[in-house]
Amino acid sequence: MLPKYEQKIKDIQSMIAELMGQVVEANKIALEAYKAHDNTQYDAVRTVLKSIDAEANAIDNEIVKTFALFGPEAQELRMLVAYLKLTNELLRIAEGSKKYARRMKEHGEGECNLAPFDDIIIKLHTTSLNAMQYIEECFNKPGECNVEELYRKIMVEESKNDDLFSILEKEIMTQIMSERELSVEYVRVLGTLRKLERTCDRAVNIANLLLYAAKGGEINIY
Repeated sequence: MLPKYEQKIKDIQSMIAELMGQVVEANKIALEAYKAHDNTQYDAVRTVLKSIDAEANAIDNEIVKTFALFGPEAQELRMLVAYLKLTNELLRIAEGSKKYARRMKEHGEGECNLAPFDDIIIKLHTTSLNAMQYIEECFNKPGECNVEELYRKIMVEESKNDDLFSILEKEIMTQIMSERELSVEYVRVLGTLRKLERTCDRAVNIANLLLYAAKGGEINIY
């Protein structure tokens, strides 16, 4: 049987993995909804994430109890601090995912023609999904997770994500020039798609926190 502290850490890691799994599932649904041009599928995103706040709070409570009951050593303390900040990043990703699904449903029912951007939007969403799945894998198999390798993989996805968004931004601005009457709507579409870029940024933040937990130093360095 594991010592109580180690069991607490495993429980917290499992809870984070479950939370991350819900965020990943919600984003898979949103991506498939766009691919299929089925606006009704976006409603399922909110259903998957309906209890995300309560679950994140439960994780934070477990972390605080572990602080209070076990008086962790320096390395263990870093891990708990990182996890406490990490749940906030996951919540913000989840909130962004819910807004993304709601607004993409609106765009799909609106007058903007997104078909010319299908390929790049799908690639953009895929990069953010890949970054989240790497984190999910890390928490599902914490003993096998190499945080430096995780960080490198997420940075690759984030770099691709940035490049894709820059291209998409230029293409949408060009579309605005030919459909001026819908310019406000296209700008709103761009704002919605930026949430995919922010998801990748937050995945980098999580990778940074895991590096801090493993290596120490100043948390702001990461």
